[in-house]
Amino acid sequence: MTENLAIHPVVLCGGSGTRLWPRSRAVKPKPFLPLVGDSTLFEATLRRSGHEGGFAAPVVVTGTAHLDHVEAQLGDAPGAQIIVEPCARNTAAAIALAALRLPDDAIMLVCPSDHHIADTDAYRAAAAKASALAAEGWLVSFGIEAKTPETGFGYLQRGEAIGDLGFRTARFVEKPELARAQEFVASGEYAWNGGIFAFRVGTFLEELRAHRPAIAAAAEAAVAAGRADGHCFHPGAAEFAAIDSESVDYAVMENTRRAALVPADMGWSDIGSWDALHAALPQNDAGNAVRGPAELVDCRGVLVDSDGPRVSVIGLEDVIVVVDGGEVLVTSRAGAQKVGKLHGAANQ
Repeated sequence: MTENLAIHPVVLCGGSGTRLWPRSRAVKPKPFLPLVGDSTLFEATLRRSGHEGGFAAPVVVTGTAHLDHVEAQLGDAPGAQIIVEPCARNTAAAIALAALRLPDDAIMLVCPSDHHIADTDAYRAAAAKASALAAEGWLVSFGIEAKTPETGFGYLQRGEAIGDLGFRTARFVEKPELARAQEFVASGEYAWNGGIFAFRVGTFLEELRAHRPAIAAAAEAAVAAGRADGHCFHPGAAEFAAIDSESVDYAVMENTRRAALVPADMGWSDIGSWDALHAALPQNDAGNAVRGPAELVDCRGVLVDSDGPRVSVIGLEDVIVVVDGGEVLVTSRAGAQKVGKLHGAANQ
C-alpha cells in the first residue's frame, strides 16, 4: 500500500437477496453467505482491505435489518465503526454518511460487500493507484477489465492518461444493448464500472454539495442528529429519511469534472446471478461446479448447490439446481437473470 497514505475502507453492506434466491434471502442476503470458498463475501471484503494490507480500520454502512450479521462477521477489527442506516437511501447517501464520519483529508475506498475478487494482490495494487489519484483531487472509479460484452454492467470510457496512475473518465455509459457492448469490448477503450471508488473525503463532499446540495445537507443534518452506541453510529432517522435515494454514479460521478479511472484486472465478479456464481466457482473439465452432496453424469455446464438433500443430475447442459431448506430452484443458465422475478424471491 502507498506509504504514508492511510486508506479507509468504506464497506457498503445490505441488499434484498432476490437474485440468488433461495440461498440468499432478505433477512440474510448474499454478502453474509459463504458463496465462494469458506468465508462470506463480507468477510472476504474485510480481509482484502485489512490492516495487513496497509489499510486503516473499516467503516461499514449497513441497515438495521443486517446489523446482527455485520457484528457477528466483523471479527477483531480495532477502530472499526458501523454506521446503521435507519432506511435504505442508495449509495450517494450511504457514502455521504461515511465521509461525514471521517477527517476531510482521509482517503476513503468505497467497496461493495457482495463482490468476489480472486486476485487480492491486483486489488491492492489498484487501490494504491486509485488512492494516490484521490489524494490529488480526483474521484476515482475502478475500471474492471471488460473481457466479455456484458449487458448487465455500466461502462467507463478511458480518456487521456494521468501520469502512470490512471486515466480521465471520458464518459459513463449505462447498461448497453448487446451490439453496443460488443463494440465497447472490441474497441479496448471501455471498462466495466464495478462500483468501487476512491475519494478524498473533502473532495467528495465538495462535489456532492455542488451537484446534489439537498442530499449533502440532509446527510449533514442526519449526522448532526445522530448518536453513538459503542462502535455503532445511528444517524437521525427523520433527517436521513428525507434524503433523496440516488446512486453515487448519478449524483456525483457523472457530473463531476474530476472523474478518473484506474484499470483493474483482478478476477472480479459482482456475483449478480446464479450463472455469475457458477463462473466464479472451481469447475471440472466439463464446466460443472458442485457445492454440497451431488452426483452428475454426462453433464456439462451444470451448477448444483445443495444444503442437504443429495442431488442427482443426468445428461443435462447449462442448468442450475439449488436446494435451500424446503425450497428448490431449477433454471437454465440463460434464465438465471429472472430468478428475482419469481414469486418466492419477491415475497420472501
